[in-house]
Amino acid sequence: MEMAMDAGDDGRVRTGTLWTATAHAFTAVVGAGILALPWSVAQLGWILGPFVLVFFAIVTYYIASLLCDCYRTPDPVTGKRNYTYIHAVRELLGPKSELICGILQYSILWGTMIGYTVTTAISIASVKRSTCFHDKGHNAKCGVSGNLYMLIYGAIEIFLSQCPNLEKVAILSVIASVTSFAYALIALCLSTAKLSSNHEFKGSLMVAMVVNTEATSERFWQAFQALGNIALAYTYCMLLLEIQDTLKSVPPENKVMKRVSMYVVVGTAFFYISLGCIGYAAFGNDVPGNILSGFYEPFWLVDMANIAVIIHLIGAYQVYAQPLFAINEKWIGSRWPTSSFNKIYTIRFPCSRKGSLHLTINRLFLRPIFVVITTAVAMMFPFFNAILGLLGSVSFWPLTVYFPISMYIVQAKIKRGSCHWFGLQALGFVCLIVTVVSGIGSVAGMVEFLKKARLFHIEI
Repeated sequence: MEMAMDAGDDGRVRTGTLWTATAHAFTAVVGAGILALPWSVAQLGWILGPFVLVFFAIVTYYIASLLCDCYRTPDPVTGKRNYTYIHAVRELLGPKSELICGILQYSILWGTMIGYTVTTAISIASVKRSTCFHDKGHNAKCGVSGNLYMLIYGAIEIFLSQCPNLEKVAILSVIASVTSFAYALIALCLSTAKLSSNHEFKGSLMVAMVVNTEATSERFWQAFQALGNIALAYTYCMLLLEIQDTLKSVPPENKVMKRVSMYVVVGTAFFYISLGCIGYAAFGNDVPGNILSGFYEPFWLVDMANIAVIIHLIGAYQVYAQPLFAINEKWIGSRWPTSSFNKIYTIRFPCSRKGSLHLTINRLFLRPIFVVITTAVAMMFPFFNAILGLLGSVSFWPLTVYFPISMYIVQAKIKRGSCHWFGLQALGFVCLIVTVVSGIGSVAGMVEFLKKARLFHIEI
């Protein structure tokens, strides 16, 4: 009876709340990329850097608010549910847009999972290297290979992949959110301490000047790449509707999700602006790509920050993986509806009246295979983060701006040629320019990185 009372209009029971959705969103938005923001600010200078950080926070919140109203159609409160981002695109924009959106969305989701595998191995290796430097001195040879750590990370994710859906990994999102704030706060405190010891603000007003041996064009490529890094740092539109689908029906999902977006964007903007600006002020134009790599002491605090990054990425991996698992299992269920792969098996625990586990062969075998393939690709291409930067740049405009704005125009029946319509188109055009510019910067950065990269080899 209680289940029936809590069930939504489609018969599915949803238990998500404002706080669980906020945890999911924070986990999706705040990644280890926050540690690169001081470098990004350094490439833009004191005038453009802080402005861009604030500008894209406002843009992200505005577009996320529009997308929240597309969860139900045609009415944003009582209409038919669109369970996923791609479902909403199909409903409002048609099958051609759905195909393009699907390719982009699932490519970036899977690419992020690969990137998280590489980043986690780098963070684990950083902890070992930091300990080595502490024991043997900063001039010691402390190279560490990361392949073993990728295998360990993959094994952990195989175990966690058995969580049924995104709604059931809320505890992972909570832990990931806490740890993301932990390493961001540690980086902020270390940067503040360094700034205090310097007794001066470093940096330049305009785009950072590079050293004399570098080509002038490289200055612009790095500035373009930094612009894209900041724009991508806030976005989570590709997972917004999946998160919104975990919410209870009362109060209305779109109102709750708009509050989630406000909390997430305001919270992340505070950390982004603080760390980006203080880190730049502390190091100036010599700020490292990862702000934590600029500190060796106190080594235990730096290690704690890297361990927090590792824990965060363990949980964040599942937030990106669950939508992929869901679409795969939905496709198999529709393709072979009577297959034993889709049959739910219940395992009851002895000496327990309520303890039981519900499994399907699909989940038990296909999800681990997917994680194994992801881990193998990460080991094969340990330089994948450079490729991920390009994927993120290319997908920023269509997934974060174009599709949400186009869906909202259809949903809200905004008249073509009206002031509101022109305003939305102008915003989309500005973001398109950012995508093109950051894509150019990402290609230039990737080319330089790949000159030194090797297959199956990651060494910190």
